[in-house]
Amino acid sequence: MDVLTIGVDVGGTKVAAGVVDSRGEISHKTRVPMVATSDAAKGFAAVRSAVDGVLSALGEGRVAVKGIGICSPGPLDPFAGVVLNPPNVPCWRNYPLAGETTRAFGIPARLDNDANAAALAEVLWGAGAGHGNVFYATLGTGIGTGIVFQKKIYHGRTGSAAEGGHVSIDYNGPVCGCGKRGCIEVLCSGPAIARRARAKLASGARSKILELAGGTAEAVKAEHVGQAYHEGDPVANEVLEETADLLAVWLGNTVDLLEPDVMVVGGGVAELMSSFFGRILEVLPRWSINPRAREIPLVMARYGADAGIAGAASICLEPV
Repeated sequence: MDVLTIGVDVGGTKVAAGVVDSRGEISHKTRVPMVATSDAAKGFAAVRSAVDGVLSALGEGRVAVKGIGICSPGPLDPFAGVVLNPPNVPCWRNYPLAGETTRAFGIPARLDNDANAAALAEVLWGAGAGHGNVFYATLGTGIGTGIVFQKKIYHGRTGSAAEGGHVSIDYNGPVCGCGKRGCIEVLCSGPAIARRARAKLASGARSKILELAGGTAEAVKAEHVGQAYHEGDPVANEVLEETADLLAVWLGNTVDLLEPDVMVVGGGVAELMSSFFGRILEVLPRWSINPRAREIPLVMARYGADAGIAGAASICLEPV
């Protein structure tokens, strides 16, 4: 019988779960609302409901489930399985989520953040398979990263390592939500792309972006920039070229620090920027002292919207 794990992806508004087999294929998916602003018990009830739904759908196959992995917003302690004080899930403060899940289902449970877990899933089953040292980034509303060495997540001393989205490349840059200036998140996330486009429109640039946003500059989102780019809009192209060049600076630093075997990127902004991967690799040597920086592949992740489920399940398979 195939070894199965359950992946649980906890967010501020939902809990998604599914069964993941030894090839990384996902089945029996379910999704329930997350009650993040109530008490800890109601928050856990959402997790329990999602797992119950998966186990019920699995039927007799549930005996093959060997672990439950959970991705939760951080900060958290992956070693102790404790959610510390996530701003998006205020119902949990120093909450032993892994331990509570183990007690509820009698199945070993593990906990990690979404980027770390998604990185491991890509190493086990996705675009990072076959590589020993992998750098993973998810580019979306925010930017999260994970580092995997020889199929083990690099957590650092306390479990807080690999916060690559908050590496600054401009100490005079805009203030990030974390309080630092010039983090790559505040420069290249989806909201950052939208802000860059709005600034160009405010300076008088004529662009299809505005039409796609319903004629209101304040309504511009990264999706509008991407759609305009695919329709040949020069302003959208300029916005995304600037974004690619900033990502190249950041990835050049990453290469100099880690020299990974491969750089894997996922998330909605990564899909938008995939047309510029060639440009990023072309520019990369300007921002890296590594003479072979351009040899490191920059590739799209296997998992899209299901990265949280796959990632959560993968941490059950990581050596303790």
